[in-house]
Amino acid sequence: MPDTFIINGNRELAGEIEVRGSKNAAGPCLAAVLLTQEPCIIDNLPLIEDIKATIAVLESMGVATEWLGDRKLKLQAAQVNPENMNLEKVSKTRMSVVLFGSLLGRVKEFKISSPGGDVIGLRPITIQLKALEKIGAHIEREGNVYHIWRDELLGKEIILGEFSPTATEALMLAAVLAKGKTVIKGAASELSVQDLSKMLVNMGANITWKGSHTIEIEGVEALHGCEHSVESDHLEAGTFIVIGALTPGRVVVKNINFEYLDMFLYKLEEMGVNFDRGENQITVFYSPFIKPLKVQALPHPGFPTDLLPIIIPLLVKAQGKSLIHDPLYENRLGYVQELRKMGGDLEIVDPHRAFVFGPKELEGTHVNSLDVRAGAVLIVAALMANGKTVIDDIFHIDRGYEKIEERLQRLGADIKRVSA
Repeated sequence: MPDTFIINGNRELAGEIEVRGSKNAAGPCLAAVLLTQEPCIIDNLPLIEDIKATIAVLESMGVATEWLGDRKLKLQAAQVNPENMNLEKVSKTRMSVVLFGSLLGRVKEFKISSPGGDVIGLRPITIQLKALEKIGAHIEREGNVYHIWRDELLGKEIILGEFSPTATEALMLAAVLAKGKTVIKGAASELSVQDLSKMLVNMGANITWKGSHTIEIEGVEALHGCEHSVESDHLEAGTFIVIGALTPGRVVVKNINFEYLDMFLYKLEEMGVNFDRGENQITVFYSPFIKPLKVQALPHPGFPTDLLPIIIPLLVKAQGKSLIHDPLYENRLGYVQELRKMGGDLEIVDPHRAFVFGPKELEGTHVNSLDVRAGAVLIVAALMANGKTVIDDIFHIDRGYEKIEERLQRLGADIKRVSA
């Protein structure tokens, strides 16, 4: 059986907690090392399961790795053999879809399994595949394995059907070595896309942003090695900020990149969350008087879809009815039933919207982590609840949050991991 968390809630939390590197940015940056034979050094890697799986996939293809520090990794893809790819690891992480682009830039033919990840709705990779086909890829699906090959990659103007970070990243990785100019319209501009863009430019790529959602890429002959530090994770920062607001005490969240939290912090202020903003940190104070809210997840610079679930425990405390709307994923609201078990008054309107009625007291009980962010929601709820909460299937949480129980323990949380 998987590990579980046992949390005794309603404890005062105080102290400092530092944000790690971005999970969503680290994966594409690791994939980028396939585009050069020279060594690359990537710092500030989060030590989470998704990143460990991505590194294992690269190593299985022959990429040499050497840890230079706790989160600093040297990688060199001098020789790459996709035939040895660990397909089991590929199928366990959603971010492996970006390997479609970097492998296409490096080799002429390969097979790769379907990517894994959270089960939060229909997440086809049609947009990614169509974009790669437009610049010269040939793709056939054989069961759960994709057979991909090409002669040469040619730059084109491509309009993406939605603001998809992984589609944008996969296309960028393939286009930097393509012949001619690639123009990506409808490109996503989330942190992970912009961080990958910085790394590729450091490697010698010719990438220009034309506004928020158009990218021009002039193909180059070759890329070289570089050193790159992954941006701090705004999603992890948002999680810790909410935790600080829900429990008595004062929590300082350090190493914050504010560029990707503007709308999130604006909405927290609207709700009545008390915090002081510093240069790269936020001090969060207990915020017992929460106002109801209407909030919709939108592509950057809108409210991040992965932070929408995190604020639900705050809305459970609010004086009145709140409406949340996530148009992206129809199964994202699976955590609602788990919060109901704890005493939350929530009503699913349709697959994308839910009402939250407050104020309610949450009571500890036995709940199940359904995906990365749903698991984080349950930790947040358990910390504010009365009594003991047991969270099952926490391997989902480990995919996105590095040793979260140890870091929360240092704030005074009564949380422990029980191994099977």
